[in-house]
Amino acid sequence: MKSSHALSESQRLLTYDRVVTKTRRAIDTKAAILAAARARFAREGYRSTTIRAVAQDAGIDPALVMRYFGTKPELFAAATDIDLRLPDLADVPAGEHGERLVEHFLSRWDGRTAEGEVLLILLRSATTDATAAASMRELFARQLIPSLRPLIADESELPQRVGLVASQMLGLALTRSVLEISPVAAMPAEAVAANVGATIQRYLHEPLRP
Repeated sequence: MKSSHALSESQRLLTYDRVVTKTRRAIDTKAAILAAARARFAREGYRSTTIRAVAQDAGIDPALVMRYFGTKPELFAAATDIDLRLPDLADVPAGEHGERLVEHFLSRWDGRTAEGEVLLILLRSATTDATAAASMRELFARQLIPSLRPLIADESELPQRVGLVASQMLGLALTRSVLEISPVAAMPAEAVAANVGATIQRYLHEPLRP
């Protein structure tokens, strides 16, 4: 007959195993939901995607989608939440800021990568839906403003300069990766970075016109 101590230890280990299994199952389920949501948003856009369709793609009950992610806007926000990984340009010569930023954005918007596809999902959806557009604005405000603040001499000009940079980057991504307008879509990345970088450089450092 097992001692009470051995039985207690056995129960503790059994409880621990159950908790670990439940946690792993939850992680796997959430990952499956996000993968299904990204694929569905990419294929049909924000407006046409439903929680029921995402659940069907993931092979689970719609209640689980709502349990882990809540509403469709919250699911979309989770599926498109991404780190732009903006570079620290504080030690880069000021004359290279524009080109370096464009080089970075070109690599991040590459639809052949998982993160690039997420950004393109967000961009495509933002052109037709207010919720997606709000997510795009929030993403850029949360990450681009702090990144560019150290580069801009006059703090009062920060919002305008960041807005101009964002407009150029988003326009470039839309033209090159979504609409695939020739010859911009076929232009080598180095040429794009050199030419668009000059415009970004002006937005960052040259006097703004009234």
